[in-house]
Amino acid sequence: MTVPGGESSPAGDAQAGLGDAVRPGIGEVTATVIVNAPAVKVFAAFIDWERQSEWIPFTTVRLVDGDGGEGSSIEAVTQVGPAVLRDEMRVVKVDPPYEVRVVHYGRVLRGPGVLRCTPMGGERTQIVWHEWFHLPGGTAGRVAWPVLWPGSKVSLTQALRRFARMVESGVLP
Repeated sequence: MTVPGGESSPAGDAQAGLGDAVRPGIGEVTATVIVNAPAVKVFAAFIDWERQSEWIPFTTVRLVDGDGGEGSSIEAVTQVGPAVLRDEMRVVKVDPPYEVRVVHYGRVLRGPGVLRCTPMGGERTQIVWHEWFHLPGGTAGRVAWPVLWPGSKVSLTQALRRFARMVESGVLP
């Protein structure tokens, strides 16, 4: 993507080819946790993409392309019994130790997401993880969302709590 003055924007380049997935969808999920660790440590642990498999239940995360920074592609495969959900995402912004933005661009999971680390007093960090998914299935997806949303929020919050415990105990990063 070109910005005024003819220069290339790294965030724009990272979003190139993602189509409508860059726009927020109506399926919004937010989870928040406080981690008893400095933001630099929390952020480094979060963007250790493949280690997310250790704290996101039933999920294997792998770096598909890149170094984990802007423009990198990541795949997270969640499997519960015979059900498999493949989440493809691209890292579109990294602002250590405060923010990382991704765009989910797969067939089912589409839309932007952001993780923010806010330093607090006493070497504590607040994490806010926010996702804006496009709902698949048209009207049926919109009708089902109010039923699915609480489970999505609980799952995301539990994963973040596990992440916090692992950072605080020194298992991560």
